[in-house]
Amino acid sequence: MAPMVRMPKIRMKLNCAGMDAKLANLLLDPAAATATLPEEAQAHLAGCDRCRRELAELRATMALLDTWKTPEPNPYFLTRLEARLREEHEAAPAGWLATLRAHLVFHPVSHVRPLAAMALTIVLLVGGGAYLGITDWNQPPAAPPQTAVVHDLQTMESNAQLLDQLEALSSNNEESGD
Repeated sequence: MAPMVRMPKIRMKLNCAGMDAKLANLLLDPAAATATLPEEAQAHLAGCDRCRRELAELRATMALLDTWKTPEPNPYFLTRLEARLREEHEAAPAGWLATLRAHLVFHPVSHVRPLAAMALTIVLLVGGGAYLGITDWNQPPAAPPQTAVVHDLQTMESNAQLLDQLEALSSNNEESGD
């Protein structure tokens, strides 16, 4: 009997997990959501206290947000902000790092971005190559592989040497008694 009691609780949890999106639709457009809400979801909402409470809390939150009025910004806010930025820009930085920071913060950096990207790429390539052992500074460069022409010339030279040796052997054989 115990497994029969657990099954409805598990099914109710699974249905509650899928109800969050449906509750949002029901909250934002109740007329359209009621028409498109499946019957099992409506039955779940009618039978589940947790989902009903959550829907009521969401409606209360939306009602509270509807009554809230945003404060009007101070009309002098932008003027004061621009004056403050101008003061910070004109203030003398206290060192080379502060000067660099001020230059990067207050000046347009569209011309610096490509240079920074290129420098970072070079640093990553050299650092990554050194880490992986691709750039071994202590090893001499490898000899270039032989081209086909050089290989053919070397083969012809070894053939000429072979022919010379064969001629020398044949002339020795003729002189010795053939």
